[in-house]
Amino acid sequence: MTAEAIAGELKLPLFIIRLETLITRYMGETAAKLRLVFDETRRRRGVYLFDEFDAVGGQRTATNDVAEMRRVLNSFLQFMEEKTSTDSPIIAATNHPELLDRALLRRFDDVLEFEMPTAAQIRAVIKANLKPLKFQRGGWAAIEQAAHGLSQAEVARAADEVVKTAILDQRNQTTTQEVVAKLTERQAMRTAFTVKF
Repeated sequence: MTAEAIAGELKLPLFIIRLETLITRYMGETAAKLRLVFDETRRRRGVYLFDEFDAVGGQRTATNDVAEMRRVLNSFLQFMEEKTSTDSPIIAATNHPELLDRALLRRFDDVLEFEMPTAAQIRAVIKANLKPLKFQRGGWAAIEQAAHGLSQAEVARAADEVVKTAILDQRNQTTTQEVVAKLTERQAMRTAFTVKF
């Protein structure tokens, strides 16, 4: 979502690098594909997003590391150092910053860490995403409680689900109870993913 916002503000296209097509099992092929991506950043100005970047940028000293991925990371670090005339922003995102190699910090201009949203931020996200719908003004305490522990993206997705449901029901309004229900569903999803089998 941040990459989309940056691309929108810069009025540039957003290119998402799909790691499943980048990483292969053949030695040297992943680095060659990575070279193609960086060649494209030099040809076409845009915002380039490497999502789930820990798959490429993992610590080279990790005990479970594969030598090929160390070479890929070394290539990435070298490509980042090359001069470019397009100044295309390159964004790498991860939910596991502790897994990233420290050398990456010197290659990126900024490191942004997103904390869980405050009550005010929860309200802002809900209001922004419910915009097409009429929404009663009360009930913020229940909404904030239901959203506690969810990320901004999860809160936005819950609000989007409220809008979809209202559109499918041919309604132009929603209630606090509907918003709380969708946030509760998001909480349940989060719990389901943390259960150890």
